[in-house]
Amino acid sequence: MKTNLLITNALDRGRLTQIADWTVVGVAVSLPWSTSATSILIVVWLLTLLPTLDVAMIRREVETAAGGLPVLLWLLAVVGMLWADVNRTERVGGLGAFHRLPMIPLLPAQFRRSERGAWVIYGFLASAVIWLLASWILVLAVPGFTWPGKSQMYGVLIRDYIAQSTVFLICGIVLLWPVCDSLRERNWQAALLPAGLAVLFLAYMAFVVVSRTAIIVAPFLVVLLGWRQSGWKGAVAACVAGAVLAVGLWASSPNLRRFLMKSIQQGQAYSATNADTSVGEHIDFVRRSMTFVRDAPLIGHGTGSIAEVFRRSAIGQTGLAGAVAENPHNQIFAVAIQLGLAGAAVLVAMWASHLFLFRAASFTAWVGTVVVVENILSSFAHSHLSDFMHGWLYVFGVGVVGGMVRHQFAADAGQGSGMPATTPMQPVDAHLR
Repeated sequence: MKTNLLITNALDRGRLTQIADWTVVGVAVSLPWSTSATSILIVVWLLTLLPTLDVAMIRREVETAAGGLPVLLWLLAVVGMLWADVNRTERVGGLGAFHRLPMIPLLPAQFRRSERGAWVIYGFLASAVIWLLASWILVLAVPGFTWPGKSQMYGVLIRDYIAQSTVFLICGIVLLWPVCDSLRERNWQAALLPAGLAVLFLAYMAFVVVSRTAIIVAPFLVVLLGWRQSGWKGAVAACVAGAVLAVGLWASSPNLRRFLMKSIQQGQAYSATNADTSVGEHIDFVRRSMTFVRDAPLIGHGTGSIAEVFRRSAIGQTGLAGAVAENPHNQIFAVAIQLGLAGAAVLVAMWASHLFLFRAASFTAWVGTVVVVENILSSFAHSHLSDFMHGWLYVFGVGVVGGMVRHQFAADAGQGSGMPATTPMQPVDAHLR
């Protein structure tokens, strides 16, 4: 009887594990499109995953820097509610921006043992490609038409242009890795599909919907790709190729030229007359955020205090100086205002640990690297960890790929010692060859 019960429990656990894995695939597919569907799938994922994990598996992940630092940052936010000089609603609302972080160690625990990590990556890429192709078709079929929806912006089919640029940039840069691998092996045919898709992703951002953040982040990622592929020679080659490409895009894209000139003019207008512009708003928020951090440098003003400190600074002010924000449009300041330099240090350490996790020269590790670097660089102009799509993209990107990379580390270590890996899993890189 006891043996039968153990077998039944094992079968139930295996069934739940499969459901949890495929639910994460569903999250990856739905994330670019629907907040509601993604939220439902995340709840299903937690309900099916948690019964399959034991304390030892979770502790193993939390004891690592990559898994423990996100939890530590969340704990600091919980404690930070104690000294926040705001009402309970604002404290709870401020903590909500950190609730995704404790999910990060659950995903490596899941995908250390799973064979379906590649499907998560493919699912997200496929969903993004559908988004891309639908956008190109509508732009070419109905030029100049502003599509109905939340964004109300030309060229943005769903969500907003910042979310669209983030997804398109990540996918475009990720696809350059198999292109480089195929070209090195002189496998021209294998390079065609990822190269064509990468061009479509990046061209959309250059010719249709331009994003300041993408313009800044893309060159860093291209140079990093060159360095990761071929060391300093690759980085120099990437700089040269990037410079040539930038000149070509500047000459061929009126939309890009117009956008960049508009951004420069907005910055000049803010400097001269304190004009209320998008660029001016970012500059003003950074200036005021530095003052807020200086007023409470060590532990900050408390969780949920961002809107309150902006309200206090806006008293008697006009123009941008009188604006009240719940988001300083900078991830480091969003943490430092509430949790001080202590919280900002944990945030930076978390990013560093995730970068170190993806240090291997493989396609799988490159996916994780792009997700982390894009989040770090874009966070100088946005609080993406606090946003729904961007925050969950980071959590699942780091968590799933981190589990896959750790599994591969274990497999390589097992082979090096003459011992087989504990769980057979073909890495994503093998699927691309």
